[in-house]
Parts: sequence; C-alpha cells; structure tokens
Amino acid sequence: MYEERPALLDGAVLWTRTLTTASRPDRLDRLDRPDPPGSLDAPARLDLPDRPDRPVLPDGCMDLIWADGRLLVAGPDTRAYVPGETATRYAGIRFAPGEAPAILGVPAHELRDRRVALGTLWGEAEARRLGERISEAPDPAAALEALALRTAARAPAPDPLLRAVVARLDAGRPVAETADAVGLGARQLHRRSLEAFGYGPKTLARILRLQRALTLVRAGLPYAEAAVRAGCADQAHLARETRALAGTTLSEYVASA
Repeated sequence: MYEERPALLDGAVLWTRTLTTASRPDRLDRLDRPDPPGSLDAPARLDLPDRPDRPVLPDGCMDLIWADGRLLVAGPDTRAYVPGETATRYAGIRFAPGEAPAILGVPAHELRDRRVALGTLWGEAEARRLGERISEAPDPAAALEALALRTAARAPAPDPLLRAVVARLDAGRPVAETADAVGLGARQLHRRSLEAFGYGPKTLARILRLQRALTLVRAGLPYAEAAVRAGCADQAHLARETRALAGTTLSEYVASA
C-alpha cells in the first residue's frame, strides 16, 4: 500500500509504502549482490503503488528513503528506473526540485541516475545511528520527516533563483528566456542546474513537460490535446518523449495506470 501527503518541509512530499510478500518480485537485485555500498538501490518515486515493478519516472526530484532500517538517497533520474524490492516497509521524503543538494550536502549531478546508501555521504556510523533511531520510532515516517526538518534547518536557505527557474520551466517557458529572466548567462544556468537538479535546464524542462503531459493523460485528456497543452509540438512529439524518458509508450502507460 502506498500513501503520500505534503510534508512539513516546504515543497516536499512524505510518502510511505508497505509491500506484502506476495507483491515482491522473485528475482534478486543489486542490493542482494556483493556490490559496493554506493550501489544501494531501492524505489524512490512510485507512480503506481500496487505494482512493485512499475517504473519510477523522472520528475526532477531527489528522495531520502528509509527502507527496513536502512537509509539511502535516490538521485535525480534521467530515465525510467525499475525498482527491485528488497524491503517491505519504506518511508521517503521527496524534496522539491533543486532543494535536496543543500540539505544532503552533495551536488545533484553526483547522484544522477543513482541510489546510494546515506552512509556514503554522511558516514556509515551516523547513517546507522539515524536508521536505528527511525526504526525504533512508533512512526518511522514521522521520524524521517523530523530528520529532514532538522537537517534542512541547519542547511542554507533554498535559493529563490533556483525556485524561479523551476517555476518558469514548469510553466513551459523556454530555457533562454528563463536564463534572461533570472539574470544568468546560458553557461551559468547550466552549471547551477547541474549542481541543483543533476542535469542541465533543457533536460529539466523536458522532464517537467513530460510530467505535465502525463498528468493530463491520467485526467482523461486525449493524447493530442494533452501533448499540446503540456508544450509538445504534437502527439508524435509526446510519444517520442515518453519513450525516451519513461521507457514506455503512451498506451502502455495508460493501461498500467
């Protein structure tokens, strides 16, 4: 079962997920192999909670995740990620785009398309201590949220310039126009975007546009209308972007939703 709500941390979402034994896939994934600690994998953003094999689609966000006592970070995705379950209880904080790096203390591009153990960022002993404290709490999700709030309080305040970049790109404004509006050159915006979002502004714009389009498709709009309203040239353009970023077709996406 999957649930989510707005977190107490501004712009973030708190989510929980519990899997039954029957819903877990039978295959092993990288968590069960002798890989380095930094390769730790687990699901982050879950579009359909009752399908453990449903791909996690790029959305510009990063997550801090508690998974059966372990803490890990899901970096920003540029392609669909298919989770392989190794835990049954999850809680996660999905940070607003661009805001996790300052809180977690790592540039987003270092975690692009990766799931890493929090111990690789904060130290194994500290991550283990925090994971145990959350596990012992009556409500692990609330304890994880409290950890995020404490950590954010010690971090630099969110950059209003980056929030403006996200708002303009999510509204469908062109990258060049967005750079001018926030007073940055193209190279400056690209460099700031790599640190905050994990990729350049053009990739972020594509990801946000796809999310807008899929939201409209889930609401029942015809593909062609959803494509144009989201900012694509036409339905064929949306179909190509869905395949490239989500690894599926529009019809397959709708059927699985």
